[in-house]
Amino acid sequence: LGSVQALTLTNTLGNTDLINEGFNVVAPLPAGWASQNLSSPVGTTGWFQGNTTVFPAQSGPADSYIGANFNNTTGANTISNWLFAPNINMKNGDVFSFWTRTVSAPAFADRLEVRLSTNGASVNAGATSTSVGDFTTLLLTVNPTLITSGAGSYPNAWTQFTVTLSGLPAGITSGRIAFRYFVTS
Repeated sequence: LGSVQALTLTNTLGNTDLINEGFNVVAPLPAGWASQNLSSPVGTTGWFQGNTTVFPAQSGPADSYIGANFNNTTGANTISNWLFAPNINMKNGDVFSFWTRTVSAPAFADRLEVRLSTNGASVNAGATSTSVGDFTTLLLTVNPTLITSGAGSYPNAWTQFTVTLSGLPAGITSGRIAFRYFVTS
């Protein structure tokens, strides 16, 4: 189970939140958000509301997080489930942070990529489980080597991750940040 909560993107001065989402309600997705399950084959679930019997949220109501899990595909296939943040105007120096975790004793490895598209409101992630479409910029990977436990594995307690945007064209750029729950086999 990969999960996300308390997502913010703050401008370079640190005084304006461009995005601030706690995922109190995920169905329907909050305004401006989108999702696409490109798992092969697509399973029985997509992104879903936090489940308090699995673990409580990092803050706020106990179910205020969004999650994805092995049910995004079937069998030992590839999971590629995308969650797109709203289209925003961003620039170098803007700070993006979020909290994430998996279950306390994972039986399977989880991986979460944070990707960027500078193509405005596009939600083009391609058409296959391995494509990225317009989201070619990889900002961060949680558990890139898909290990179940130990150093470098997906955290099994709420952990905050932060990315400072850089390498964008000068000035303001319109685009989206996306989470990709990406687990092979």
